[in-house]
Amino acid sequence: MVYTIGLDIGSTYTKGLILDSDHNIVGRAMKATGARLQEAAEAVVGMTLEAAGLKESDIDYCITTGYGRHMFDERDLQVTDLTATARGCSFLFPDTHTILDIGGQTMKASKIDELKKVQTFRLNDKCASGTGMFLEKTVRYMGYETEDIGNLLDTANEAVPISGVCTVFAESEVINHLSNGVPPEDIMFGASKSLTKRSVQLLKRVKPETEVTVVGGILRWSAMAKAIAEELKLDVNVAEDDLPQYTAALGCAILGHIRLDKIKADGPASKDKAEQRDAA
Repeated sequence: MVYTIGLDIGSTYTKGLILDSDHNIVGRAMKATGARLQEAAEAVVGMTLEAAGLKESDIDYCITTGYGRHMFDERDLQVTDLTATARGCSFLFPDTHTILDIGGQTMKASKIDELKKVQTFRLNDKCASGTGMFLEKTVRYMGYETEDIGNLLDTANEAVPISGVCTVFAESEVINHLSNGVPPEDIMFGASKSLTKRSVQLLKRVKPETEVTVVGGILRWSAMAKAIAEELKLDVNVAEDDLPQYTAALGCAILGHIRLDKIKADGPASKDKAEQRDAA
């Protein structure tokens, strides 16, 4: 059996996923990235191997992506997160043509073609209010932890407006709402609505085509996928369980098998050339 590992070294979390030659996911793991990216990547590789019941020597190819994709020395290749996410989404939902990826500190909308290649994309501005970090900061302002976001969203009655275009202004609004006795769950709901509107605005800039697939850490809260679908007035694809967080790592693992197949077909010279460069 041939195994590849994909590593998504993000600014907030690092994710690892191992895929066998039958394209079965045999192990995945995740941890906060922190300031030491190489160490985080090494730790996640170990955790992912343990989850799969494998040894490091069992891995035939490693591709990295994400903010810290350059930082893992043991990689065979690196690819952009747009490329990796396109492959992962297409694997999960073969008819995907539009992708919305809401990460911890970035948000990206892209369109892909039948060959699973990115045709066009748009990025959010440099403000956390357009990312998952906005929700995490909001919940902490109110004295809760990230793990409480789902429960707050599920118990909200109505969304109070959070209109600030950056986290500094949004924090002032949150404090004002709390001082006026607004329930924390309704403030959380308002923050999620604000993020949803910003994400849909970005998505519309690429002129979305069906099927639309939404990925990223915020999709672990089911209320977010529902809100995005309602705002778009379209059905959206969301992978089961925690796979929306692992889509880029999955794409890397898939590309690893494609790379190995090409090396096998082209001979050792192909591998030598691949090791001299990183993918765009």
